[in-house]
Amino acid sequence: MLSSVILSVGDELTLGQTVDTNSAWLANRLAAVGIDINGHVTVPDSREAIAAAVRYASTNVDLLVISGGLGPTEDDLTREGLADAMGVELVVDQLALATIRGFFDAIKRPMPPRNQVQAQLPRGARSIPNTCGTAPGIAATIERPGGAVCRVVVMPGVPKEMFAMWALSILPELARLAGGAVIVSRTLHTFGLGESTIAQRLAAVDGGLMNRTRNPSVGTTVSHGVVSLRINERADNPTTARQELDATTRLCVDALGLLIYGQDEETLPEVVARMLRGEKRPDGSTAKITTAESCTGGLLAKLLTDAPGSSAYFTHGYVVYANAAKTQLLGVGADLIAQHGAVSEAVASAMARGARDASESDLALSITGIAGPEGGTPAKPVGSVCIGLSWRSPAGETVASTRSFLFPGDRDMIRDRSAKMALTLLRYHLLKQPCPL
Repeated sequence: MLSSVILSVGDELTLGQTVDTNSAWLANRLAAVGIDINGHVTVPDSREAIAAAVRYASTNVDLLVISGGLGPTEDDLTREGLADAMGVELVVDQLALATIRGFFDAIKRPMPPRNQVQAQLPRGARSIPNTCGTAPGIAATIERPGGAVCRVVVMPGVPKEMFAMWALSILPELARLAGGAVIVSRTLHTFGLGESTIAQRLAAVDGGLMNRTRNPSVGTTVSHGVVSLRINERADNPTTARQELDATTRLCVDALGLLIYGQDEETLPEVVARMLRGEKRPDGSTAKITTAESCTGGLLAKLLTDAPGSSAYFTHGYVVYANAAKTQLLGVGADLIAQHGAVSEAVASAMARGARDASESDLALSITGIAGPEGGTPAKPVGSVCIGLSWRSPAGETVASTRSFLFPGDRDMIRDRSAKMALTLLRYHLLKQPCPL
């Protein structure tokens, strides 16, 4: 399997002024044709830095893919850096120069003299046509130790130009070189347990699913409380790759069960929204849900209504931040709040029941908590959250269940975790399964 390094060039990237989306895009496309990515490297608009990065990468991998630094200005130095690394001079490619002139002729503008530099290539390299701009790409080879070669492909940093050049001129050749090998990936998402607990459960399956020598490989990442499993399979052909990927996916599901709520681009709100659209009343109509929120200030309602078509299941969203609002809008007794405190399972239950009754919905979720940074006490520290869920029993009675949690982090993290945990409790309720969290 071919190995590669992706090199991005630009001061704006190294200074953090622009996010390098090109590298992520290229990594995804290289993996799709079975080319391993050994690393991403970012260097400034420096001839010396570019040359050093090219020299290092070209001695270690089969393919170096470069984006950026092909413009006509003095800070566009990728051509010079590549030529230095190859130990050759720059020469003018007459066909590329004619193409650049043709670009300006087509828009009825004279070609600035400075654009001529874009027709320069390291001696021995060839130009790659650019159908969307003036900067041709560059294809070259550099000898590696032992007689092998590193192929170098340079593309403009402008995404539109890079995308077109990749599809028309580069992808077909790389697919041929890869010989049908592929890297296929799948991502499984969980919420509610920490990354170390997830890893421990995966370690107990099939000799350790996260063993780094395993193919498919399984790794975990965390973002906004969601622990995701990234499964990557490298194989000589797509059929084998898919079979092995599916087999490892089943092992992950065996290890984690319903903790896995979705895969790839699916989000928790999307999954719950899909389940709500399928939840039916006895008469066949779609069941309705409402929310009652204190510390999350409407975030839960937002997540439930982010999905298109949410009007089919969502009716009301009560934001009852003040205790008086809990009493006035949801009928939560002032004496109940005085006895148990606003952040309590008793009040969360009353909020959910009151919201369900007031809206005449089938389901209601409530959240009350201390998001901080102030307001915590030794008995109820910052991060203390109570979540209630109310529903209509088969006999038509209002039923409620409540759970208490202590979420770590700052105000935004606590609010985010609270809303996602409420969705998680709802998801298990709709699955008619006890929540293991």
